[in-house]
Amino acid sequence: MVSKEQNRLALFWLTTALGAVLFVTVQSFSYVSDYVRSGGAMPTITFDSSMLWMVSMFYGAWIIPVLLALIGTSTANWTMLILGGALAILNTLAGVMDGLRDGGHIVFSALLFIALPGVCAIVASWRHIKTA
Repeated sequence: MVSKEQNRLALFWLTTALGAVLFVTVQSFSYVSDYVRSGGAMPTITFDSSMLWMVSMFYGAWIIPVLLALIGTSTANWTMLILGGALAILNTLAGVMDGLRDGGHIVFSALLFIALPGVCAIVASWRHIKTA
């Protein structure tokens, strides 16, 4: 039986995952807007099949901390904290680096959509582990 605390943790990590998707959406539309505004003068970004698979796996991995929160064992909780924390940190750092290149609104979006819910999820996970 899944407890209320497990559902709460799953929602924290799901919110962070949705934030990562929102960030990528904002970043993509920002790039397309800049590309159209420049009249196609800036270089296009193309992905080969291996890059598309890597992006799909990276963003698909966001569901794993959510599922681990629902399992609720000690090992699953630690794995949830480590994997979810790593995903949140890596996505935030990538967003900040992209923002330094593309503009401050991308940095703000990364901090708002990924870092803020990520920190909340990490803190909630840590508190859950300490009380369990």
